[in-house]
Amino acid sequence: MDASAITSREAGLHKELTRAQLVMIGLGGAIGTGLFMGSGLAIGYAGPAVIMSYTIAAIAAAAMVFSLSEMAVMHPTAGSFGTYAEIYLNPWAGMVARYSYWMAQVIAVGGEAVAAGVYMTFWFPGTPVWLWSVGFAFVLLYFNSRSVNNFGSIEYWFALIKVVAIVIFIILGLAAILGIGFQPIGFHNLTGLPGGFMPHGFGGVWMAVIIGILSFNGIEVIAVTSGEAKDPVRAIPAALRTMALRLFLFYVLALTIVVTFVPWTETGASVVTQSPFVRVFAHSGIRNAAGIMNFVVLSAALSSMNTNVYLCSRMLFSLSRGGYAPRFLGKLSKNGTPITAILLSGACILLAAGLSKLTPLAYNYLFGVALFDAMIVWIIILLSHLSFRRKHKVEDLPVRMPWFPFIQIAGLTLLCAVLVTMGLDKDIWRISWIVGVPWLAVLSAAYFILKARRAGG
Repeated sequence: MDASAITSREAGLHKELTRAQLVMIGLGGAIGTGLFMGSGLAIGYAGPAVIMSYTIAAIAAAAMVFSLSEMAVMHPTAGSFGTYAEIYLNPWAGMVARYSYWMAQVIAVGGEAVAAGVYMTFWFPGTPVWLWSVGFAFVLLYFNSRSVNNFGSIEYWFALIKVVAIVIFIILGLAAILGIGFQPIGFHNLTGLPGGFMPHGFGGVWMAVIIGILSFNGIEVIAVTSGEAKDPVRAIPAALRTMALRLFLFYVLALTIVVTFVPWTETGASVVTQSPFVRVFAHSGIRNAAGIMNFVVLSAALSSMNTNVYLCSRMLFSLSRGGYAPRFLGKLSKNGTPITAILLSGACILLAAGLSKLTPLAYNYLFGVALFDAMIVWIIILLSHLSFRRKHKVEDLPVRMPWFPFIQIAGLTLLCAVLVTMGLDKDIWRISWIVGVPWLAVLSAAYFILKARRAGG
């Protein structure tokens, strides 16, 4: 089957998302609650050198974003990178990419649903966390079942709250560090603490790269929206080109302020009593800093839930249209949304949320699958793009990204090295291989069974 036939089978979705919505959807998908709560685990690994860790991670994110931009403009589909893998690698890679991404997002939304419930107990102590989690899940499932423009508008405002909070934090943090209107804090915390700038050596920096890459996971949502963008040829590359730079500035600059303002030995501790964002706001004299920050992290959790519900439903829709999932999941409502795919994803999200609350050990195994899948999907995207470039003349591409193929090869090398590091780690990361490899084997077995049945008629 040729590329046009593969992409045309996903027709029917309404093209209603604007360029502004796409930019905010991308930011919303990649800026999660971890940044606001201090990125403590990454800082614990690397100390102030976490700045280097996120810079390295940004290289892999930029490579993936540049690659997606070229392919999304040529083939604007809901299946996005899964469809591109099917076209430019093979059907097995296309199925694995979509199912892996679907599973990773279902697990992520389950965790965010529980987090949102916990944040609500700040204002309503004693209320059941599960009640808030289920309530938020149903509300967001309802909004996702409406028109895609409805989803885009809601995500725009959710993401805007996060962006404004980060910008204010950066301004206030820089003012406090440089002594503009405040007693200057200076740069002592960067180099003056035990161990200096890199207290755990490059090994600590490298372990924090893992968390940096996982933090950037979600940036690929813009390519998934390409099938429902009003003007993908202009909107998609514009949104993706600026996305890597914006995330680099938000994450790297914000984390620089965190480790400069607050001693890394506090933010990197196993128990962090207060978000660095709250400390900066309180230092600046803003009243109710804790309540304001709780509202921001709640918005961040709901934003991630909203975006990931969208992603899950589009992956199932694409799998169904490709014959890798039941046919009813590919049906569209009058609003142009894959309602059955949304509802099934919602049921799985609630199950993941229940596991994360009731049986943390089982959820840890699920989270290991999500970690493994996140790496595999990015690797497949970069491999697909290398094949894509071999089959298209550069002058025929509507959008051409810089530094090909060097940045793609650098990204692949980084991702493979990180994946190997996770497998060799004796602490928390090894679980990704323990459960991720069997998950990959199950998907592969399912693919070959489906292939045999099709061949048998």
